[in-house]
Amino acid sequence: MRGLPSGGARGGRTARAAHSARRMWPYVLMAWERWQSLSPDDKERYKRQARQYAERGRKAFDDRRRR
Repeated sequence: MRGLPSGGARGGRTARAAHSARRMWPYVLMAWERWQSLSPDDKERYKRQARQYAERGRKAFDDRRRR
């Protein structure tokens, strides 16, 4: 009967991912709390900025791909 890997590549990746998630959790929680405390206008401003950054990145990627 085969079970979950007790080591090897997948076991190491899983352990590393779990370790990283535990380390990142306080930062994720702080970011969520900060987001929740923003006014609706500030949230919209951040969303608009994120859309602009994403569009600029897509445009740069497309320009490079065409070359």
